[in-house]
Amino acid sequence: MTTSNDFPRVHIATDHAGMELSAHLVSYLGARGYEMIDHGPQTYDAQDDYPSFCINAARAVVADQEAGTRALGIVLGGSGNGEQIAANKVRGVRAALAWNLSTAKLAREHNDANVVAVGGRQHSVEEATAIIEAFLAEPFSNDERHVRRIGKIAAYERTGEVVQ
Repeated sequence: MTTSNDFPRVHIATDHAGMELSAHLVSYLGARGYEMIDHGPQTYDAQDDYPSFCINAARAVVADQEAGTRALGIVLGGSGNGEQIAANKVRGVRAALAWNLSTAKLAREHNDANVVAVGGRQHSVEEATAIIEAFLAEPFSNDERHVRRIGKIAAYERTGEVVQ
C-alpha cells in the first residue's frame, strides 16, 4: 500500500513518556501504509534519556533523504521540547514542535520540517494522532520566500555565517 502523500517511511522515537503514544502510532500509521521504523526503547524505563533515541531517529531521516528515500520523523516525549532540541542538533534536520493542527501543517508548508515533535503528556492519543497526520500529509509549498529562508538556515548550519 502506498501513501497519498508519498512519505512512506517514518522514523519514530520516544522515551518512557511517549511509549504508549509511540506504540499506537507505529500500529496506526503502519496500517495506513507508512513504513514505520522505531528508534525508541523496547521496554519501559522511567529513568531513560530521550536524546539518543531522538538523535538516532533524526540521523536516520537525514540519511534516508540523502539517499533519495522520502522520509520524515516523529519524536515524542512528555512535552516534546527536549526531543525537538535533540533532533535539531542533527545537521539537516528541521524539527518543529507541533501542538495543534495549524502548527503541524505550517511546519511542513512553510518550513519544510522533516521531523515533528509532540508532547505525549500534552494531548490525548486522538489529538496527537491528528496533529501527526496533519504534519505527514502537508506538502512543502516550495514558495520562493520559504525556500530562501530555509536556504539561509542551511547556509548557517554549513558555514556558521549569518546570511542577510
